[in-house]
Order: sequence, then C-alpha cells, then structure tokens
Amino acid sequence: MRGRFVRFVRSRVHGPRTLAGQIFVLQVVVVVLLVAAAVVVLLVQARGDSERDAQHRSQTAAQTYAHSPGLVAALSGRDPAAVLGPSAQAAQQAADVDALTVLDVNGVRLTGPDPAQIGMRYQGNLGPFLAAGQSLTTKYTTHEGQAYVTVVPVYGRAGEPLGVVVAAIAVARVNETVGRQIPWLALGAAGALALSAGATALISRRLRRQTRGLGPSGITRMYEHHDAVLHAAREGVLILDADRRVVLANDEARRLLDLPPETDTAADADVVRGGAAALGLPAGLTELLVSGRDASDEVHVVGDRLLAVNQRPTAPYGSAGSVVTLRDTTELRALAGQAQAVRERLRLLYEAGVRVGTTLDVERTTQELANLCVPRFADIITVDLLDTMLDVDEPPAPTTAPGRMRRVTSHWADWGGGVPALYPIGEVIDFAPTTPMAEALREGRGVLRADLDTDGAWQAQAPDRTARLIEAGVHSLVTVPLRARGLVLGLATFWRGAGSPAFDADDVSFAEEVAARAAVAVDNARRYTREHTTAVTLQRSLLPQALPGQDAVDAAFRYLPARAATTADAGGGEPDDAAVVGATAAAGVGGDWFDVIVLPGARVALVVGDVVGHGLHAAATMGQLRTAVRNFSALDLPPDEVLGHLDELVAGIDQDLDADGPGTEDVRMTGATCLYVVYDPVAGRAVAARAGHPGPMVVDPAGAVDYPDVPVSLPLGLNEGLPIETAAFDLAEGSRLVLFTDGLVERRDRDVDAGLRLLRDALVAAGPAATPEETCDAVIAALVAEGPRDDVALLVARTQVLENAQVASWDVPSDPEAVGVLRAACASQLDAWGLGGIDFTAELILSELVTNAIRYGTAPIRVRLIHERALTCEVSDASSTAPHLRRAATTDEGGRGLFLVARFAARWGTRYTARGKVIWAELPLADTGDAPKADLGEALLDQFDDTGW
Repeated sequence: MRGRFVRFVRSRVHGPRTLAGQIFVLQVVVVVLLVAAAVVVLLVQARGDSERDAQHRSQTAAQTYAHSPGLVAALSGRDPAAVLGPSAQAAQQAADVDALTVLDVNGVRLTGPDPAQIGMRYQGNLGPFLAAGQSLTTKYTTHEGQAYVTVVPVYGRAGEPLGVVVAAIAVARVNETVGRQIPWLALGAAGALALSAGATALISRRLRRQTRGLGPSGITRMYEHHDAVLHAAREGVLILDADRRVVLANDEARRLLDLPPETDTAADADVVRGGAAALGLPAGLTELLVSGRDASDEVHVVGDRLLAVNQRPTAPYGSAGSVVTLRDTTELRALAGQAQAVRERLRLLYEAGVRVGTTLDVERTTQELANLCVPRFADIITVDLLDTMLDVDEPPAPTTAPGRMRRVTSHWADWGGGVPALYPIGEVIDFAPTTPMAEALREGRGVLRADLDTDGAWQAQAPDRTARLIEAGVHSLVTVPLRARGLVLGLATFWRGAGSPAFDADDVSFAEEVAARAAVAVDNARRYTREHTTAVTLQRSLLPQALPGQDAVDAAFRYLPARAATTADAGGGEPDDAAVVGATAAAGVGGDWFDVIVLPGARVALVVGDVVGHGLHAAATMGQLRTAVRNFSALDLPPDEVLGHLDELVAGIDQDLDADGPGTEDVRMTGATCLYVVYDPVAGRAVAARAGHPGPMVVDPAGAVDYPDVPVSLPLGLNEGLPIETAAFDLAEGSRLVLFTDGLVERRDRDVDAGLRLLRDALVAAGPAATPEETCDAVIAALVAEGPRDDVALLVARTQVLENAQVASWDVPSDPEAVGVLRAACASQLDAWGLGGIDFTAELILSELVTNAIRYGTAPIRVRLIHERALTCEVSDASSTAPHLRRAATTDEGGRGLFLVARFAARWGTRYTARGKVIWAELPLADTGDAPKADLGEALLDQFDDTGW
C-alpha cells in the first residue's frame, strides 16, 4: 500500500512538465497527507478518550448512587430490593451505564439490569471490596469487548458495612458516540482538502501564467538567457514600470548613463525609488523616460556619448510600463560623413546605369554623362572621342596610342569661375604625349592631377587656355579613358574648381567606374549609328527612288520608317548588352515596301507589302520580295497568279531555311503580306488580290470614300497551294486609289477598325480636288504621330482613262487575205495619230502576229492599237498556246516571225486571259529616235515573204 502511494506521488510530482503543474501536485499531496494524519490522530485520541470516559462514567454512576440519600435506610429496611429497584433503574438510565447493581453485605443482588438475577447471590467474594473502604474500578474483558466496573462500599451510621454498589459500562458503548462524530470529521477533512486544492489550483494557474508554462529547466534557461542578454549585450536596457520607476537596468545601461553599479545596494535602491526623474540625466532624455512616449533612434547627448534611444511600451507582453534600449553611436558620428559620401557615390553609379545611354545617339549619351556628374562629382566635364570612332563608314581598330581627338561635350556648373577656357565642341585636339590625357590613353587607366598649378606637362599643351583655367580656379583633374569591348573610344576628363576639394585616389576609382558604364553606352550608340547607316543605305537602294513614267495613274507615296528605339524602349537587357544595339540598330529600317510597275497595254501595277520585323533582315527580305514581284509582273500574270507564285516562293525559301537547322529564325519570310492591284486605263477597271494585307480604299471624284471588298488570303508562305481570289471594280477617271500598310492604321493605343475610320475621315477631309501629294500629306498628318513605332508605307494613285481616240481595234477573220486589209487600216490609223515614221515597223509586227494567230490560233481574233507614251500592238485570240522565240536554221522555211517582232519591238510578250491569250509588242514613238530604219526593214523583207511562217 505504501509503495503504491509513493509511486502515485512520484508520478504526480514528476509527471507534469510545467513548474505550475508540479507545484500543484505537490501541494495536493501534502494537503492529503496532513488531513490523513489529522484524522488518524483524532481517531487515536478518540479511542483513549472513550476508555477514560467509560471509566469516569462508571465511577460517577456508582459513587453517586452509593451516596444518594435513603440508600442506607433502604438497606437497613425490611425489603430493600423493593425500595431500591425503581431508583436504581432510574439512576442507571440517567448515568447511561450498562448496569447499576446493589448487593447487600451477604452478596445478594437487590437491583440489576436483569430482573431474573435479583435475589440471587453473587458468587464472588465481597470481602476485599468492603475491607478496602473505598471505591475500586476494574477493567474487564467481556464477550462484548472491554468494560469498566466500579465497586463502591456502603456503610451504616455506625460504620458497619451494609452492602456495595456496582456500576458497569462497556467501552464499545462510548465508541458509538465517537463513531457518530467521525462522518462530520471526514466531511470537515474533505472540505479542508477541497479548499486547499482550490487555493493550490488558483496559485498554480497564476504561476503557470506568469511562467508561460515553462518547467524548472525552462525557467532556469530563461533566466540564464535573461542574464546573458542583459549583462553580455552591448546595448543598454532599462525597464520602467507604470510609475516610471526603474525596474531593471543592465550593466551596459548603467555604464552609458553613469548609474551606480548593481552591487551598490543603497544607491541602486535610491535610483529605483526615485524613478526616471532621479537618474540625473539630461533634460531631453529625462523627458523621454518620464513621458513614456514611443521613440525610434532618438539621438541624445549624455556626457561625451551620443546615444540612440528607442522606447516602446511593454504591454501587451507585460505589465504597464516601457522598455528603453540605448545604443552608443559615438563612433558612428565619425563615420557618418564617409558613409554619406559612399552612399552618394553608389547612388551616382546606379543613376549612371539608368540615366546614361537612354538614347542611341553619341552626343546625347556623352551629354547625359555630363549632366549626371556635374556638379555632384565635378565642376567641369569634357568628353573627347577619337576621330576614327566617329567615322561610320569604316569600323574602328583597337588602339591605345594617342590620336586625333574631337571634343563632343563640354559641361560645367555655376561654380563661380565663369565660362572656362575649354576647347570648343567639334574642335580636333592632338594631346601632347606628356599630358595626363595621353598618359591615360597609353596606360588604359585613370590619371590624377591633384594640383594643376604645378603640372607643367599639362600646362604646356595649351599655355593660354590652361593659364586662364588656373586663373578661374580650376585646380585638379581626373582623366579616364572610355574603353568598351577592347576599344578605346576617347577620354572623359573631370575638373574641379574653387570651393571644391581636390580629387584623390578614391575619386579616380569612381571616375573609372562611371566612365566604364558610359563607354558601353557610347559604344552602343556608335555601333547603332554605323549599323543604322548601313541599314538605311540598303533600304534606300531597295525601295523605289522615283516612280516610273506612265499615263495610267498620277501617283504619290510616303514612306515613314519606325522611330529609332532607345535602350530604355528596348528593355530586357543591360546597357552593355549587345542585343540592345542588335534590336535597335535598324530601327527606322523596316520591311514595308511599295512599287509602281508599268505593264503592257498602258496598264500599271500598284503594289504594297509588309515584312515582319525591322532591321537588315527585314530590308533584305523586302528587297527579295520586291524583286520577285517585278519578275512575276514581267510575265504579265494576273494579280492572283502573281501572289500565288510569290506564296510558293516564300514557302520554298522558308523550307530551305528549316532544312539548314537552328539559327535561321531571323531570316524567315513567312508572315509577309502583299496587296497587288492592276489598273487598266483603257477599261477604267482595277483588279486586286491580297495576301494577309489590308485592302485598298477608293476615293471617287466627288470625294466619297469606299472600301472595296477584296477577298483576303493568308499571309505569304501559309496558303499551301490554296487559290488566291481576286476582286474587280470600275474606277471613274479622277478616282484616288489608296494603298497602305498596317503601320498607318494600327497602333498600340488603337485597333485597326479605329485606324480605318480615321483614314476614311482624313480622306474625306482632304476633299475631292486634292492631288495625290496633298492626299498623302493629309493622311500622314491625321494618322501618324511623330516617330511612328512601326513602318508606314502609303501609295496614292489618281486614275486616268485613255480617250477613245487613243485606242483603235479591229476584228480579224480567220483568213490570210485579211492580213493585207489590216495592214492598210493600221497604216491609216498611224497616219491619223501622226506616227507615219513607224508605220512600216508597226505593219510588219502586226502582219507577223496576225498571221501567226490565223495559222495557229482560234477565233475570234482581235487587233488593238493603243497610243500613249508608246505604241502598243495587241493581237488576241481564243487559244491558250503561245509562240516561243527561236532562231531558225538556214534550211528552215519558217520560224523567223517572232525573231522579227523581237528585233523591231522595244519589248513584247504574251498575256493570258479568261478567253485565250494576247500577244503584244511595244514600239517607241518616232520622236524618241528609237524607231528602226526603213532600209533595214527592206533588207529583211527581201529575204522573207508573208507566208514564210
């Protein structure tokens, strides 16, 4: 039992992890033990008291009854049993004893608890009791337990013995009384235990809250850490209560505030009782501590120390009050100036990476460097570049030798020295080998001259200028080479004047860092200028320089390249990233293009195209497409076939590039667009086809704007053999046909539909009488902002219609005899047009072509002459077979007709139509001097006759 109790106590004591839990268990166990001990003591004491009570009660009952009045008389009377029976019974009950018996001197029972025993003799001997002369109390063991019996002798008046009074009581009888008190005793013990446990629980809870549930080891570690932090930390700590009394001050705080040491008990007690106002601190710091307001790094002077003070309330982490931390910043005061200077230099370096090189212009970049460094680093800055670096026609070669320098930037602050005597911008300078500038170029590092007044080598460069500079207050310089990618580009020279300290070695390092960043930006700008010039030259060589002469349309054009992007616009790379220049070098050079192509039969082809991207690749791709379109146009193909061949060409080129492997993505053509329109001034009709390109707009002679519905196909290279559809529409004379690229109508801040509405409004606003040139100006002014972000190509063509008198046509029957009649009619028409000088050549060509059509073609056969800048002879038939030029052998009887046509015509060819073909030939007019001589024609005709085919 004891072992289990001990184990229980140990489990309760060692089981809880927290100090509060352990204390609670210990207190409960102690209370239980105390209550149990008290109960045991009470029970033992009650047992002893029961025996004494039983003894006393038996003695009291016997003596009281033995000395009661009338007892002696009753014993001396005739019938004592009858007299004493009732009184003895009453006395027994009153004394609360088990038996009260009276025996006479002979031992006969006169009274007793058992009536059957009255009158019977006591078996024992009463002599000893009567001889004793006093009462005797004896403890007996009975079958009911322990009992006390008291015998008191009774004597007569003469002292003679009359009998004895016996009182007996069992101890168990008294224990019943004590047993009735035990429940109350237990109840009281339980109440005491509950009260004690409740009080213990409250105390434990409060202790647990104050210790935050930590156990003894945790509290030990906490106080160890507390002491370590407070006494080992090099930061002062003060804790003040709500009355602004100092509750705690660590060693560092006492040292910083000159407080008494913690071992000085009396002085420390005075400090605590007096509160913050009694610390003897300066007024400002005392006010802060007394007020209890929040503070963050407030600086206060205490003695010879400069303290940074922080104050925060301890609530809700503790009782009302505040905690104050003190940090000695005396040493930081000495470093503050240096730190500020370093911070300024770092800020300048950061700004150099952001503000220098925002454009790809050399002079602007050097000026940005000057604006950054003056007056924050220097009073004057000059930038000189090698002449070879400014030559965009030749690539620079690496060099470290001094050379001809050209000043590109001079910038100074309002420092009181007036206008410095510097070389003017644009002047060529040859620095002497002994100057610091030449030394910086040779050694490739920054050169410092802290005292220019004693630097004879620098003064010898230009004595007059240097003397005026020294007179104006300039006293030191740092010159740094501008180096980027292995090239020396020039020099950046920093000067300081009166009122500024001389440069030192740290300034040289900073100047080299700034110059290195600026040099990369300058090199980017230089490379951009060179590559841009190359790209522009290429583009200009690929675009039409002037429109060809023709009578079908009166045309005007505008081509606006995308504005040059800055490095900030390019984004996605550092200023020294070569990709920036690559991405922007040809900004302003794009793939938009246009063309006006003269076609036979007085017709003209109007073409506008767009190539994805910018730069040299886009310009080269544009040149390829323009050349291909002109070649396909020379075949006199309809618009849909021209774009179909162009689509196949683009797809084939891209397939070849794919076969070449990675790295060819930038030269792909897929995605290019094109609009191809053929206008016939004879019929006043236009036929258009487009591949992924915006359609044309038409302004009629009255000024109304229409947007013909031209079916759109996929961009070039993506149609995969699908047919390209065309649209035909009639144009009245004086109508304006407007072709454009998407850069005109589409921008980031507006969609295509909005751009088309603006274009329509601009065309309407230009008025019906506007010329193509005026129309271009109105459209550009309304739709194109300064410096467009995409290329813009605009082509405006005002249509002309040939008069009926300029066209003659005849239907020719399929009979060789009709050739002679046709030649006569042709001669007559040429005479009417005043072209008698070429009538022989025209008759010869027509006779050959008509004879060929009669023999090999299919009716109907038709002949048409068109008189404009040249004479066009056309012979059409319903056959789709075309003749081919070949040189006939001497033994051949035919095959020389086309040879004659090719010899006498300026150009000739075949054009297929929906109902056959047209063979045409152009003859220059007589006044051009290109007409063949008649004697040559006669010589040829002597060798052939009309049937020689």
